[in-house]
Formats: sequence, structure tokens, C-alpha cells
Amino acid sequence: MKIFPSKIGLELVIPIGLLFLGISYKMYLDEIWLGLGVMLLTSIFLGYLFTSIKYGIDTSDLHIYGCFGTHKKIPIKDIIKISETNNPISSAAASMDRLEIYYNKYDSVLVSPKDKEEFITKLLKQNAELILFTRKNN
Repeated sequence: MKIFPSKIGLELVIPIGLLFLGISYKMYLDEIWLGLGVMLLTSIFLGYLFTSIKYGIDTSDLHIYGCFGTHKKIPIKDIIKISETNNPISSAAASMDRLEIYYNKYDSVLVSPKDKEEFITKLLKQNAELILFTRKNN
């Protein structure tokens, strides 16, 4: 099975990081040590969330792995199309540079593999009938 880590987008990390730094600095100045501890634990948790997302492609399925052992399996033969998107809806994607994968009749999932080209190529090798939409031809 080929594993693709999720791309971690600075457009998500920088605003969250600046917010946490600002709040933590204020708590430090006000000597709110419990609050600083909570901010540290929350930061560690968010880091875990961002780094635990990955995608696997084996001979017949696309596997989406999230935090806490979540796992979704989509048969590659059921994938209808792949489209590039910046849709901000919550998903197993740690970047806004995303792919929307449509499968079955009405289902879709958002992913953000670090190497989108290799990811798409691997899926196309196993299902040459799926349709690929890029931002240029949307």
C-alpha cells in the first residue's frame, strides 16, 4: 500500500498559531498558569490532528486515516471524479489545497495529499474511467 501524508497548509497553521501565541502571551503576562497549560495541551492536540491524517492506496481501495484510529475505505472502482477545490468544510484535510473525490452516486470526501499529482496518477492507474477536473477546466 502506498501511503500519502496530508499536506499541512500554512493558511491553517499561521492564523491558529498567531491566535494561540497571542492568547498565551496574555496569559503569561497575567500569570494564568492553568490557562497556559490548557493552551499547551490544546496546541499538542492540534499538532496531533494535523499530522495524523494520511491516505493509502492499495490494489482496490482508497483508505483515509484520521486521528484516533478513524478509517474510511472507498473502493477505487466506485470513484467517479476528482476535482480540485478550496472548500473550507470540515474534512480529513490539513490544508485548503484540497481534492474532492466523488464516489458512488451522491457521496464525496475532501482530501489534501502532500503529493497530489502522484496521488491522482495512482488512482487513475486503477480506475482510468474516473473524470479529473482541475481549476483550469472547472
